[in-house]
Amino acid sequence: MSNMNEVSKKFPMMPIAPLGIIAMRGCEEMGKAVNEYLTRWQVDNATDEMLHSFYGSEANGFLINATCPRFGTGEGKGMLLDSVRGYDLYIICDVGAYQCTYKLYGKEIPMTPDEHYADLKRLIAAASGKAKRINVIMPMLYEGRQHRRTARESMDCALMLQELVAMGVSNIITFDAHDPRVQNAIPLNGFESIMPTYQMLKAMCSTYSDLKIDKDHMMVVSPDEGAIGRNIYYSSAMGVDLGMFYKRRDYTRVVNGRNPIVAHEYMGVDVEGKDVFVADDIIASGDSILDLAYNLKKRGAKRVFAGATFAFFTSGLDAFNKAYAEGVIDHVFATNLTYASPEALAAPWFTQADMSKYMAFVIATLNHDQSISYLLDPWKRIEKLLKNYRENQK
Repeated sequence: MSNMNEVSKKFPMMPIAPLGIIAMRGCEEMGKAVNEYLTRWQVDNATDEMLHSFYGSEANGFLINATCPRFGTGEGKGMLLDSVRGYDLYIICDVGAYQCTYKLYGKEIPMTPDEHYADLKRLIAAASGKAKRINVIMPMLYEGRQHRRTARESMDCALMLQELVAMGVSNIITFDAHDPRVQNAIPLNGFESIMPTYQMLKAMCSTYSDLKIDKDHMMVVSPDEGAIGRNIYYSSAMGVDLGMFYKRRDYTRVVNGRNPIVAHEYMGVDVEGKDVFVADDIIASGDSILDLAYNLKKRGAKRVFAGATFAFFTSGLDAFNKAYAEGVIDHVFATNLTYASPEALAAPWFTQADMSKYMAFVIATLNHDQSISYLLDPWKRIEKLLKNYRENQK
């Protein structure tokens, strides 16, 4: 959407209520960027018509001031510093923002996902009964990796969804849920898992001008059977072949909460001489994606690109720096939906896809009670992106 007329056509109806956005700790930059887009769309300069008929606080556009202070014992509370009465409220929560800290008995403690989630509930509790509607935008779904029961174990993600609904949350928006079927825990309520496919491909095309996106020069490889769906979508959109790795695990041992991988077995067409794109939802330590990159290079792959919606690098960047220096992995693409360290942002092999405009569209569309189908399926936008990319190479 390049101009105001296109934006105003998307939102022909009045909003259901005044729009308010709370950007929780760790989401301040995303909140500012989203607010800038929404404020820019507030008035269509061409027709001087209001896109949104209600403003947020005069000082901050649509941003609502809120805070979650903590006592020295670690206990906390949620406080709204602006009125939210009658508002259509959107709370943005990054449960992976580990750069946020608090003082516990005089010690500086990094916030875990549990504490971010607790603060989210505090703010919902503070707004309940005042806001007209409460919506939660949680890019990385809290406990999303604990989405199913395979033994006597907790179902954390399903419990979280049910808890939010019980507190009065109307819509839960997430991005690339580890397993979208977890929404079955709240079948009567709003839940959307949005894929950043278009933005990831756009970031790759913007970073590299020499990609030959066809079956002879490029292919997509799924890192495991669990990621096959998103990689089928990528390969179909790009018009290239698909391969897959199968993770052979040692089920007699548990290391760091999971069965260790013994080997990666490859199934698919030959990768020799081709650029390979590997897509997954999460890069945690990165061990798996690096093992794949080494495996692909041994098989003769030309360049290896990795794409992940969330890149955490929980074991640091040394292994990736080494793999990049050795020419094993060429680039990692991720979104800015969760925190990335300054070291990662400065790495020559790392690029973030900006999701702020996309999030602003989601908020504006829901605030106007419109269908978000056009946002959920980016197929036409990907076609246009790749067509323009190929034409610019001629």
